[in-house]
Amino acid sequence: MTLLSPEALSSALAELPAWSLEAEGTVLARTFRFPDFPSALAAMTRVAFEAEALGHHPDWANSYNRLEVRLTTHDAGGLTEKDLALARAFDRLCAP
Repeated sequence: MTLLSPEALSSALAELPAWSLEAEGTVLARTFRFPDFPSALAAMTRVAFEAEALGHHPDWANSYNRLEVRLTTHDAGGLTEKDLALARAFDRLCAP
């Protein structure tokens, strides 16, 4: 898998305004908030099926109504199209 160029990453971030870069541009991060724990867990379950279908699994943590997500393609050493596809899935499946 090829790393995203700075131009491709900049363009993608314009389409994903709620996401931010971390770890010197190698991680895409976002925190989602839900009304309660069951809502957060249900969103994680929805995304889990999409992540499995994409063959790309997030680094994520849940605390009550909060879901913290960090995406990177570990074996590529940074951000790839896989991360963008999964970020888009998160946005679609975790929308309020």
